[in-house]
This record gives sequence, structure tokens and C-alpha cells, in this order.
Amino acid sequence: MSTSIFQLGQKLPEYDIPVLNERAVRASAGILLFLAMVSFMNAWLLGNFQPTRVFVVGFLIEFSIRIFINPRFAPFMVFGEWAVRTQQPEWTCAPQKRFAWAIGFTLALAMLYLVVLNNVVGPLNLIVCGICLVLMFFETAFGICIGCKIYNAFNKEKAQLCPGGVCAMPADQVPGISLPQVAVVVAFAVAVAGTAQWVYSTAPQRAALQLQATSQPATPLDAAETECCKVPEFAKAMGHEEKWKLHNNCR
Repeated sequence: MSTSIFQLGQKLPEYDIPVLNERAVRASAGILLFLAMVSFMNAWLLGNFQPTRVFVVGFLIEFSIRIFINPRFAPFMVFGEWAVRTQQPEWTCAPQKRFAWAIGFTLALAMLYLVVLNNVVGPLNLIVCGICLVLMFFETAFGICIGCKIYNAFNKEKAQLCPGGVCAMPADQVPGISLPQVAVVVAFAVAVAGTAQWVYSTAPQRAALQLQATSQPATPLDAAETECCKVPEFAKAMGHEEKWKLHNNCR
């Protein structure tokens, strides 16, 4: 195995193309997904965008190292590789991963411009964040690299050594879902829906409290409370006005 500072993946004698350890890639995606969810929830529920700004900068640095230097020196790839150090490596083609990372890098640049540099708050940010979360979730939960599938759609040379061997598996050998499995899933969905309906219908205390709150005449707010309960512009831009009032105990 040969490794240099500026290199895409690892060069192993048994492969003609540079490769990456898919297990380490998935582990790093899981770590990034966790941190992304923490920052996203801070922004969505609390209106605190500072964790998001920090995460965007870290994400951009991480993917810059992966794409332009060497994935083995990217901090979260290091963490991921350490986390799966006792597992048998699963080698996957590096070029398709770099293409997928380029998509994440582009999204990070957009978030850098919008959130970090210009403090823009609105639906566009949520869309970009949502795309990032979906990509990382599919990578870490299912081992499905959506960017790699896009790579196959735009490149004549198809990806090799795909995670899970999906590139080498014939389409006619892909297992399907049987009728009993479908029946179990439907029965489970019906049971959960019925349970949810029962839970919400048997919550008299919450309903009584809501009725009492709406039936009582609203007390006038003093000037200080009125100022504290003034909804900030970022919450209005996100359509987050009522939720902001709820979290800040405002009427």
C-alpha cells in the first residue's frame, strides 16, 4: 500500500484504481450527520444559528481536505477510520466518492455564503440543509451513496467496487419484497395509527388546560414583556413565529 500527502484514496496492489474504506466513510458520515442534526435543531427549535455557522465552516474544511488533499487526513475521516479500526475493510472506488463529496462541498459553499457571511435566514437555507441531511442519512443508515448514483448517470466509465457489491449484482438477482412482508408492514402501520389516535383522544388534562387558557381573558402585557415577546425577523422569515412564541412562553 502506498500513501502520500496529496492522493485520492489508497493504492493497493490488488486493485487498479485508488480505493477507500467504505466502513470508515460511513462512520464519518454518521458523525457528521449527528453534528448536523444538533446544529439544525438549534436553528429550527431555538432560533440559534451559531452552531450551524460553526458546523458549515468545519464541514467545508473537512470536504476541502477530502477533495483537494487526501481523505485520510480529513479530521472526520480520521475519527471514522479509528471507530472501525477493528472491522474488516470494505474497499470501494475512490473517484465516485470524490464526485459525491464535491456535491457536499458545493452545498457547503452555498451555506457559507448564505448563513456564515450574510446571515441570510429563510426557506433556501432549510432546503440546502435538508439535502445535506438526506445525503448523509442515506450514506450512514443504508450504505447508499446518492452522489455515486449521480456519478454513474454522468460518466461513461461506470463506478467500480460499489458498497455492498451493487455494481456487480445483476438486476435479476436483486431480492424483492414478499406479500407476507407487505402484510406485516401494513398491519404495523395500522396498529401504530390506531395507538396514536387512542393516545391523542385520551389526553383530557392537556385538552382541559388548553380550553382553560383560551377561555380566560388575556391579561395585558407590560412594556418589558411586550419587548421580550417581540418575534425576531429570522423567525418570521422561517415561518417559525408561533413556535418561537411557544418556546419563549409568549402569548
